[in-house]
Amino acid sequence: MMAEWMLRASDGMVECCDAILPIPLHRSRMFSRKFNQAAELARHLAQQSGKTLLPATLMRIKRTRPQVGLGAKAREENVGSVFAIAKARDNDAFGKRLILVDDVYTTGATVAAAAKVLRKAGAADIMVLTFARALSETI
Repeated sequence: MMAEWMLRASDGMVECCDAILPIPLHRSRMFSRKFNQAAELARHLAQQSGKTLLPATLMRIKRTRPQVGLGAKAREENVGSVFAIAKARDNDAFGKRLILVDDVYTTGATVAAAAKVLRKAGAADIMVLTFARALSETI
């Protein structure tokens, strides 16, 4: 259901992409959680749209502390160089229009760090689709 909402809200973004990638968890966090919520959203989004899912292209190579409670600068420093393209997966991104999927967008630090790695691997375009947006302003 959540992926269905994301697909509707994407305003055609998904239709024009070549592939969908989730923001990965570090293996230790994946082991403790038993699932990656971004990967689940990406999987359902790919199924519903018929787009290619690339779940193993982007890797989180360093363990980081949770982002919850961190300010924008601390979040940036926390995820600055934690992503890499998996071995033998360089061509997954090259020349492609990609959608990065995450559960929550707060400051954009995580998706910016991931996009930097995908750009370096030759991605033609990188779009971001999240289920929720966290606002820090008082309403």
